[in-house]
Amino acid sequence: MTADFTTAGDTSAAYKVIGAEESPYSVKVRAYLRYKQLPHQWLSRADVPELYQRHARLPLIPLVVTPDDQALQDSTPIITTIEARHPEPSIYPSDHVCRFICSLLEEFADEWGNKWMFHYRWAREADQLACSRRLAERMAPGQDEQTLAAAARTIRERMVDRVWFVGSSAAIAQQIEDSFKDTLALLEPHFAQREYLFGRQPAFADFALWGQLYNTHRDPTPRNILEHQAPNTLAWIKRMASPESSGDFESWSTLSATLKPLLIDQVAGLFLPWSVANERAIKQQTESFTVTLRSGDWTQKPQKHHARSLQALQNQYQELSADKLLNEVLEECRCLKFLIG
Repeated sequence: MTADFTTAGDTSAAYKVIGAEESPYSVKVRAYLRYKQLPHQWLSRADVPELYQRHARLPLIPLVVTPDDQALQDSTPIITTIEARHPEPSIYPSDHVCRFICSLLEEFADEWGNKWMFHYRWAREADQLACSRRLAERMAPGQDEQTLAAAARTIRERMVDRVWFVGSSAAIAQQIEDSFKDTLALLEPHFAQREYLFGRQPAFADFALWGQLYNTHRDPTPRNILEHQAPNTLAWIKRMASPESSGDFESWSTLSATLKPLLIDQVAGLFLPWSVANERAIKQQTESFTVTLRSGDWTQKPQKHHARSLQALQNQYQELSADKLLNEVLEECRCLKFLIG
């Protein structure tokens, strides 16, 4: 059912996805292309170094090269650009309230969910060893054991020192892990009643959240949590690898009972106040910031990219700010004040 291609055969009509299994944003894009049944090649930078060098504006993955040789980077604009070209089946709920909530949860997954994934990957020895080995095998395939062990050791030493990038530290670790477990507890009753976040077909937010949770499931510590505490979410993770529609999106009236607690607890309680504080720190050019969240005081260095994506979300809200029902829902979910800007 998946539309993946190998390097053999005619691939002129295929999207070229230069990414990695360990990149939640890369697999997010791949799952989207699979759902849309769009022909694509799954490539690494080592497979096509000249193509990557020619098209990459930034040294990041995923990089998508379209069949007409247009380069796309950053998973969210990659998907929105391709969606405009191939709008059916839509990944946007038809209910206008759900459509904005979907965008909000997509942003939450990309920016806050990444904290869970990155923290768990490099916080403990078992996970460090597992991921560094996978990365070494991908970067140096076919090498002897001594070479792979040395490469994995180098990767591990480099990445463990980078956990500050998502705010991970000894002081914050428990908050990140509690957020992960609390989110799973909130998702469990939601996925007990439906196949995807917004009903019986995957939405924009599903792909973003799945990219993060799929990658947490690849490492021992969070995999153990998922397999013992979140069977419904685990079934969704497996379903989202090659998602298929089995029906329609739901309306907010049927989704709110189990999505509203997630929005109140995690989005309004943690993510949005952190987002606003992060943006303020960037504007003030401070080297670190502290914000009081529902979970306690949170201190980290600012994340520049997220300030731009928060602004995009606030701009999207501004276009809908006269919508009374949307405002009522966002107020009930305690999110509204953070979106006014």
